[in-house]
Amino acid sequence: MALHTNVGLGDFILMEKITMEEFVKNLKLRHEARQIYTYIGDVCVSVNPYTTLDIYGMDIVNQYKGREIFERPPHIFAIADAAYKSMRRNGKDTCIVISGESGSGKTEASKVIMRYIARVTNVAQQDEIERVKDVLLQSNDILEAFGNAQTNRNDNSSRFGKYMDINFDFKGDPIGGHINNYLLEKSRVVQQQEGERNFHAFYQLLQGAPEAELKKLHLSRNLSEFNYVNQTQKGKSDPSSRRQDYTRVVAALKRLGFPQEATESVWKVLASVLHLGNLQFEAKENEGTEIVDKKALSKLGSLLEVSSLQELEESLTGRVIAAHGDVVRKLHNVDDARRARDAFAKALYDRLFTWIVAQVNSAIDPSTTDAYVPNSTVIGVLDIYGFEIFGKNSFEQFCINYCNEKLQQLFIELVLQQEQEEYLREGIQWEHIDYFNNFIICQLVDQSHKGVIAILDEACLNVGKVTDIMLLEEMDRKLKGHKHYSSRRTDPMNKMLSHSEDFQIKHYAGDVVYTITGFIEKNRDTLFQDFKRLLFNSKNSTMKLMWPEGAEHISKTTKRPLTAGTLFKNSMLALMKTIHSKEPHYVRCIKPNDAKSPVLFDKKLVEHQVAYLGLLENVRVRRAGFAYRQEYWRFLRRYKMISQFTWPNFHGGDAEEGTRVLLEDRKFLKDVTFGKTKIFVRSPSTLFELEKARSQLIPGIVIFLQKMCRGTLARKQYKRMVAARLIWGKYRKYKMRTYVNTLQKTFKNCKSMKDYGASLAFPDPPKALRETGRKFESMFMRWRGYMVIKKVPPEDRDMLKRKLLAWELVGAGAGNGGRQNWGLNRRWYGDYLSQENMDAEYSSTVQDIRTKDGVNNVIFSSKMLKINKFKKTSDRLLLISEKKIYKLDDKKSKVMRGENLSDVVGLSCGTKDDQLFVIHMKDKNDLVACLTCPEGQDWVGELTAVLATAKNNEPFKVKVSDEIHCYMGSKSQTIFIQQDPTSNMPSFKKSKTGFMFTYP
Repeated sequence: MALHTNVGLGDFILMEKITMEEFVKNLKLRHEARQIYTYIGDVCVSVNPYTTLDIYGMDIVNQYKGREIFERPPHIFAIADAAYKSMRRNGKDTCIVISGESGSGKTEASKVIMRYIARVTNVAQQDEIERVKDVLLQSNDILEAFGNAQTNRNDNSSRFGKYMDINFDFKGDPIGGHINNYLLEKSRVVQQQEGERNFHAFYQLLQGAPEAELKKLHLSRNLSEFNYVNQTQKGKSDPSSRRQDYTRVVAALKRLGFPQEATESVWKVLASVLHLGNLQFEAKENEGTEIVDKKALSKLGSLLEVSSLQELEESLTGRVIAAHGDVVRKLHNVDDARRARDAFAKALYDRLFTWIVAQVNSAIDPSTTDAYVPNSTVIGVLDIYGFEIFGKNSFEQFCINYCNEKLQQLFIELVLQQEQEEYLREGIQWEHIDYFNNFIICQLVDQSHKGVIAILDEACLNVGKVTDIMLLEEMDRKLKGHKHYSSRRTDPMNKMLSHSEDFQIKHYAGDVVYTITGFIEKNRDTLFQDFKRLLFNSKNSTMKLMWPEGAEHISKTTKRPLTAGTLFKNSMLALMKTIHSKEPHYVRCIKPNDAKSPVLFDKKLVEHQVAYLGLLENVRVRRAGFAYRQEYWRFLRRYKMISQFTWPNFHGGDAEEGTRVLLEDRKFLKDVTFGKTKIFVRSPSTLFELEKARSQLIPGIVIFLQKMCRGTLARKQYKRMVAARLIWGKYRKYKMRTYVNTLQKTFKNCKSMKDYGASLAFPDPPKALRETGRKFESMFMRWRGYMVIKKVPPEDRDMLKRKLLAWELVGAGAGNGGRQNWGLNRRWYGDYLSQENMDAEYSSTVQDIRTKDGVNNVIFSSKMLKINKFKKTSDRLLLISEKKIYKLDDKKSKVMRGENLSDVVGLSCGTKDDQLFVIHMKDKNDLVACLTCPEGQDWVGELTAVLATAKNNEPFKVKVSDEIHCYMGSKSQTIFIQQDPTSNMPSFKKSKTGFMFTYP
């Protein structure tokens, strides 16, 4: 139980004497200690502190998350967690019903519950879940702005009823929701009681919007200029707080996905309502009325974006009546015009509010999220207006108080009546507890043909002029003798009631005197079809959506809609049915004083609330009752793992016998009672011990199940892998055979072909055999190369190797495409000077080189045209051995220059048929020359291959380009190669950067 505090009792069940005095004394004691929550079993009693308390932070949330209700001090978080935990454990829908009179803190309690649910969910931080939580929380800002107002009892009073369903996925994360709204007090738009104010949204717009926005809407910040908001001077608000509220509402609208155009339309409708209130009418000389201020009418027309100002004025000063296909226009008098104006203003605001709720529902619709499943679990939160007794009570207070009667009836049925009936049904010994059943009061209001709403509807449906006084007379006639109804006619001694004006209903929460004036008009809720057609034809698409009935033809006779009272009664019946289908949790809110003071405690006021809320009866029932009850099969299924005799399954009898064995094994039999179908646990501590034992075993069971599941999945996966490998092996062999057959068919006769199959396209291998296909192709290429080389004589194979090397260095295998001609189609001799008739001096020089340098062979020799660093040309001889490169005089054959091949670093040549070459040296004294060879032959390729072969594995760079950079005498030079058809021999010419080499 709630024993975690030294101030008073945390649970009223622990009171020694169950009396009103003791109950209120404990409430006062805890209120003074700022401990505003107290339990009655699992019902939370909340006293409005009228101040901000630091008891809702994340550290407090963590204290209540996942804990049983009796483990921690009383707090509304415990109720929210109990509803959430029950939904997750049992897979059942739950709801939290927040009740109490106006000003007792119901709206704040609902917001605290919403924030708690938002904080304990979405542990995985999924973006979509976070968005849904944010939208659910921010929807409160919008609905409060347009649905709440300042009253004499409450600065933030909900003037509409709200029931919100929050949908959860299987992990317990919110995935959306839906809001139902009930009976917006739209009469407040046009008239407020003394000391009260209009809806917050009007003041947020006038005092919080930027000047530019107000100018667009033809508004000013002076409240006294607008009749609908200047009816009271009480409670002037701080403009800075209004600016913050306006900014917060605009941000919430944007967060919920309202388009910019729709947001602008919202403020336009509010401005239109304010301008409507300023319209004044005066009678014309003959008949009808006219609007005094045409400028105000023009502003209104521009905001509503109507098709014409004339149509707007006609709708305000008259109406069209359609009957049997005929259309007649009836003009209003001044009073009728004012009533039509006010009805139009109320309808504009009501349609706007309904549209806003629909847009919020669209933003949080769970069916639009990926996590939605049709049977997702739900937590409902009911925050609806409290019981109201004002100085003058009208139709709205009548409906609100009827709603509270239905909620009290629900509480009686679920908490008091059903509990006692269940004990009788289960055969549990029980001492009956008397309580007041307000069913008779609900019957007084909503009974078919006899209740107040039925009589009111009958008066609205009668043909002819039926007044409110006639309605009161009919109520007196039909309800005379009912002990909860009275009027001055039925109870002449009651001086509180005025003749032909008042009637009184004795509600469970107190006697309320209602003024009959306006009941018929408000119940009819008449709005002429002219206004509906006017706004349906508006150029503003958002406003057009709010008035779909305007699409009907002007000559069509429309059916009479259901009255406001009947619609509200039907919505209340549907709400009660919804709550009945869920597991309810209760928060009962109490107002400690009427002055909104954080220190005052009005004993009589609190006693009155405790009495009509039936809290003492609730204590008595809980005191004599049981903390927990459950069907045997459900109980056994949940706790069977905590006993060796029931785990994993009980086979010794039915579920009742299994439950008895389990509790006997755990030694809990003294604290339980066995019913016919359910087990009843008296003490919450017993339930806590059961849950604790279960929680300790669950991790091991989960691990065991995971082990079994993972083992099963692994075995299945292994079998699939073995099967896949077998299938893959068979398939691969099949594709291999098919591919090999294709290769055999393609290359069957390639050995007898001239090119040995080079012209044949190699078949593409299957994807599974790409690597094998590449190996086959490589084998084929090696075989074809072998067949070609086999025909080459052994003495020519070195030449073939050099040609392959030349192809790679200066031919098509070079990176930039190589030379056009590099001597592929001729035989390479290398020592070309030996084939010419050289003189004896040349032979002597060659012999000296062989002797002196130890050279065996001359691997390349040729005549050349050389240019030196002085840009002079001369004929010379080029001779290359295995070790050195020599430059010889062409006349005396003397060695003019000899360089080791190790000093050669590269070679450059042109791209065409020119025979220019540059041998690059380490000492930056390059050899620049042009080979002299027979016409049509190319020796540059052979020279390159000879040098590359002689260099062996040493670095040797080859560049093929018509722009060659070199060094002559350590000076950088650039040689440009160009063909000259007019010349008949190659030549060098000077240029700015070096030389220009031309060839025929």
